[in-house]
Amino acid sequence: MNNPDIIPSTIAFVKQQLENAEGGHDWFHIQRVYNNTMLIARDEEVDILVVQLGALLHDIADSKFHNGDESVGPAIAGAFLEKQNVSGEVTDHVVQIIRNISFKGSYDTRSFHSRELDVVQDADRLDAIGAIGIARTFNYGGFKNRELYNPDIQPKRYKTKEEYKKSTSPTINHFYEKLLLLKDMMNTETGKRIALERHRYMENFLEQFYREWNGEK
Repeated sequence: MNNPDIIPSTIAFVKQQLENAEGGHDWFHIQRVYNNTMLIARDEEVDILVVQLGALLHDIADSKFHNGDESVGPAIAGAFLEKQNVSGEVTDHVVQIIRNISFKGSYDTRSFHSRELDVVQDADRLDAIGAIGIARTFNYGGFKNRELYNPDIQPKRYKTKEEYKKSTSPTINHFYEKLLLLKDMMNTETGKRIALERHRYMENFLEQFYREWNGEK
């Protein structure tokens, strides 16, 4: 039997782990993804405990902040869940969600599939687009001291995950290299519907950005 206090215990653990995290990958990001997850899960037949834990732990140690090491997050989450006496089946499923959720994984052939992963992945992707997505993108760009925009540096279509991970392109390029692609990568009907509205918001933002950049009305 799983620990009945596992959700509040996990929330407390995540808040502690991410206390000094970059603003786009902090506790509030987790909270938003959790809320998105619960919204999407209403229309899906999923194991609620798995999606709850998957959402709460999906960014417990983002590889971007651990020298690109993608094994840290799954290891921390797995160890925590085992210590909390969560069943092996649930623990393994949550760890697989963490291993497979990221956009970087789209460059590889996905070997793990589940409706729970689909839900949490959509919830995470929704937080990468729209108004929040724009704010997070520029926050991370500032964190990495990247240019806002450089007309001489064109967006790229990366062929491998390693190429994508090594990118240092201006922040505006990230819209074309990731954010504007997410609408067509959603898994659930609810995710697709919400993503469409947020996608249009980003398109409007970019139109306004270029007008202001070029000194147009």
